[in-house]
Amino acid sequence: QVQLVESGGGLVQPGGSLRLSCAASGNIGSFYRMSWYRQAPGKQRELVASITGNGDTNYADSVKGRFTISRDNAKNTMYLQMNTLNSDDTAVYYCKADRIGPNIWGQGTQVTVSS
Repeated sequence: QVQLVESGGGLVQPGGSLRLSCAASGNIGSFYRMSWYRQAPGKQRELVASITGNGDTNYADSVKGRFTISRDNAKNTMYLQMNTLNSDDTAVYYCKADRIGPNIWGQGTQVTVSS
């Protein structure tokens, strides 16, 4: 069973940057899409960004121009570069892999934007 492990979260000041990583324990080449979601306290989980196996990307309007999603199949890792962070970006960030069969979720990593 392939597992996903997120890392890179933490406390950052407004305007700062973080890079999240999602490392898979197996080959991500079989995942036709990988995504980042986030869930803020008291809110529903929402899609932040996704990337297909062909490299096509999609972003939530709230992060367009600030966040960049990428994947390195050779390293079995997906990334989320987050720039110009603000308090609205505070949430637990989860990665998800879509494949034939049950989708896979990571355990999440906390991102807190605060001065």
